[in-house]
Amino acid sequence: MKKKFTPNPYIKIWLKITNKTKYKAYKRQVLDYKIIKKFSEFSPFYQQFGYQDKSLSVVHSGNAGDIIYALPTVRELANITGKPVNFYLKINQPLILGSGYQHPLGNVMLNIEMANNISVLLQKQAYINKVEIYDNQNIDLDLDNFRDSPLMLDRGNIARWYFYVTGIYTNLALPWIDVEANQDFKEHIVVARSSRYRNPIINYQFLEQYDKVSFVGVKSEFEDMRKVLKNIEHIEVSDFLELAKIIKGCKFFIGNQSFPFSIAEGLKKERILETFYEAPNVIPEGENGYDIYFQQHFEMTVKMLNKAN
Repeated sequence: MKKKFTPNPYIKIWLKITNKTKYKAYKRQVLDYKIIKKFSEFSPFYQQFGYQDKSLSVVHSGNAGDIIYALPTVRELANITGKPVNFYLKINQPLILGSGYQHPLGNVMLNIEMANNISVLLQKQAYINKVEIYDNQNIDLDLDNFRDSPLMLDRGNIARWYFYVTGIYTNLALPWIDVEANQDFKEHIVVARSSRYRNPIINYQFLEQYDKVSFVGVKSEFEDMRKVLKNIEHIEVSDFLELAKIIKGCKFFIGNQSFPFSIAEGLKKERILETFYEAPNVIPEGENGYDIYFQQHFEMTVKMLNKAN
């Protein structure tokens, strides 16, 4: 029987001095031990759901984009059980930001205003029964479970985090948001760029050559974009259902790894993603999606989509 490995700092020091090859192998063993320990201590949210109930209930505390990326799992849950889902939003949970970054909601992932805005969009989805603020209701599935997992959340695909911790899989190439298109914006290129997740080698100034470039996002982000695009228009929306209708109806959408892109991804709208190299955890799946790292590729893709649409 193979002896169970237990890290020993004295062995590590001895090997570092006496045998560099074995020292490197030992470091690999220590790393594997730590990873295995983390995974073995984590409990995914796998369970038999309450099929006797008329509906199922899930809870999520945000961020807003994370909620949108949870929807494929929620939709599939409704499909496999044949029951609509009650979606509860847990507000005012603390948000931990990296040094030097800002978030429109400050130090929380979801506040009451954001919850109300996203509720209007969620309620329009056929697989969702109702949307309410969480107040200790009975829950069948905690969509926040991934936050306690040992998954590396700065990479991969946010939508798949929910697959791993629930055991529920679905086809991410298919739309999971359904809204009517706002045809008033069919000639507009719609842009969103948050202060976080900016690729420093990407510049939007070349968009000046295109007509009807419009921005969706908070005022501070718009003012920042206007420094390089003087004639860009700011589209202010009353809620996220209105935002989704504008994105669906526009010529095509450009965004970084922020909330508006999650809507474009859910709609499978023609979309370009500015990928953030430090945390590439948003991946376009299915047709009409393009992710870029480099300026030349960015400009080529915009030109292609503008010509095609």
